[in-house]
Amino acid sequence: MSEKLDGVRARWDGRHLISRGGHVFAAPAWFTKGFPPFALDGELWSKRGDFEHIVSIVRRNKSHAGWRQLTYQIFEVPDQAGGLLARLQVLNDYLSAYPHAYLHIIAQMTCKGQQHLQKRLQQIVALGGEGLVVRNPATPYQTGRSSAALKVKKYMDTECTVTGYKPGKGKLTGLTGALLCRMKNGMLTRIGSGLDQRLRSTPPAVGKIITFKYYGLTKNGKPRHPVFLRLWRGDVL
Repeated sequence: MSEKLDGVRARWDGRHLISRGGHVFAAPAWFTKGFPPFALDGELWSKRGDFEHIVSIVRRNKSHAGWRQLTYQIFEVPDQAGGLLARLQVLNDYLSAYPHAYLHIIAQMTCKGQQHLQKRLQQIVALGGEGLVVRNPATPYQTGRSSAALKVKKYMDTECTVTGYKPGKGKLTGLTGALLCRMKNGMLTRIGSGLDQRLRSTPPAVGKIITFKYYGLTKNGKPRHPVFLRLWRGDVL
């Protein structure tokens, strides 16, 4: 098991850092200099709870000094033989010979059971983290989603599409009070919690996909206590 980092997903193809949507990041040459000639998969990351700031750094079309705040945290080494730890060892051997300030392997820990999992999850959440990823270390590399890798969080999350806005009242007069959204199953929901002053002043445009968290469902099947998390990561770039 390893911490699920709240960064921006990026794949290294041996020459470029590429987003989930196929966009080539304008990473500075000094950032990627010395990266290995083989593929990597991981997160561009700075610290916990800093997703919006990370996005603001990586989405610019020209390289800039802001990248010095980031590291490339690796959770997979695609196209290598063996199980997860054997694949990660390929990168570990490379870094032993060629240490790199911006390239790191996300720490993996053997999960000893449900109690150990929950204790580790509580530790990560207390530090401001999102949760954990639990993986079967014997599984060969697979593209796309896999039943051998499971996300473990204290809450559930999903995506919805912004369809409109509910005006704010009282101290929120003139601002966005809530986002009106349509979920994948067609159900409508309203999300007001989790919006900061900036998002209330300039909310995500109609048609944008956002991710929100919730704590179970009501008897009518609606998300209970929905809270805005972020723009959908697949829609960042």
